[in-house]
Amino acid sequence: MSFIEILKAILFGIVEGITEWLPISSTGHMILLDEFIKLNVSDGFLNMFLVVIQLGAICAVPVMFFEKLNPFSKKKSPEERKATYGIWGRVIVGVIPAAVVGLFLDDICDKYLNNYIVVAIALAVYGIAFIVIEKLRAGREFRALTVYDITYRDALLIGLFQVLSLIPGTSRSGSTIIGGMLVGVSRTASAEFSFFMAIPVMLGASLLKIVKFVAAGFTATASEIVVLIIGMVVSFLVSLAVIKFLMDFVRRHTFTAFGIYRIVLAVIVAGYFILKTFVFA
Repeated sequence: MSFIEILKAILFGIVEGITEWLPISSTGHMILLDEFIKLNVSDGFLNMFLVVIQLGAICAVPVMFFEKLNPFSKKKSPEERKATYGIWGRVIVGVIPAAVVGLFLDDICDKYLNNYIVVAIALAVYGIAFIVIEKLRAGREFRALTVYDITYRDALLIGLFQVLSLIPGTSRSGSTIIGGMLVGVSRTASAEFSFFMAIPVMLGASLLKIVKFVAAGFTATASEIVVLIIGMVVSFLVSLAVIKFLMDFVRRHTFTAFGIYRIVLAVIVAGYFILKTFVFA
């Protein structure tokens, strides 16, 4: 395995660790990255790699929020343990819609929606949505200020918004955060709850991709496995910093900046692929 391939794997891990948590679409960034930096792997492995690499990023959540998510902590009172179980209960309710719909529509979305047109449209639509929602909520108080204030109804509604993240370019965190804000959950609580829901959702998505990879008769070479491990480790380390950054950011700022960024990225994605397809083809 060459040093160049190791550097590529590190770069993919960095991009994944950043874009998995910020509401800017990891898919949109991965499409651009794969366009310019090609990993020396099979197409079947790449399709699996772009999902399973997220496991590294997901591992950062229980590390960052271990005490809050641990219902067995001896430091917690019975009431605090009950509240922690309540968080997990709401997470389970929130992931049910995406789990059910994703199981049936995963292949369809990969086949028909995984293209630059859909990604660019989703980037722009959700970018505009962030800007509009922030303007509408300006000066208004949120009903649920912490994850403990989120009701089971809130969790279900946020989970329904998470289903939209099956559309490439939407962003899982973007969908859940927008859903949370629309039902009256604060930016901080929406972001935090989005992180928690990512644990079972991305574990399930990664397991599904691995099963399909193996069932299709694909095998991974030793170098491909190393690429995956490097990508996961790097995405984990980067995610630790990005999660902390986002939680600090949303306590002081709105999501408007991310909305603007998404719109700019949509123009870049659409412009690049239009030029490539119709001008330089």
